[in-house]
Amino acid sequence: MGVVMDSEDEDRVWALSDRTKAPPQRHYARRMRKEPTEAERKLWWHLRHRLELTGSHFRRQVQIGPYIADFANHKLRLIVEIDGGQHASQSADEQRTQRLAAEGYRVLRFWNNEVLSNLDGVLTAIQSAITSTPDPSPQVGGE
Repeated sequence: MGVVMDSEDEDRVWALSDRTKAPPQRHYARRMRKEPTEAERKLWWHLRHRLELTGSHFRRQVQIGPYIADFANHKLRLIVEIDGGQHASQSADEQRTQRLAAEGYRVLRFWNNEVLSNLDGVLTAIQSAITSTPDPSPQVGGE
């Protein structure tokens, strides 16, 4: 019996055929998880311990398409990006945000210094985005 692949699996052919091969982004994401910035380390702890998430969770350094998102919640379709000095050119970030939005994600961006100096404000903004996430189920009723 052969392996049946749907369109989502087409990007993961390497995973089905040869587990020794992996896309370069996977190795990069692993390294980034092992060596987080101070702001990423701090926010990661608070995302896991202080935010109210029921039946859901954030993952860190997640590959989504050709990009690696700092923090992603697949159920809520929410990405949190922590930007440092390497993000001074915002045109690349805008393109990245548009591509992630095309995948169905909302992207929240914060600067490193914002996370380090105003963590409560950052967490409030994230919690607000979580609680304002629309219910993906169809609405019944009407006129």
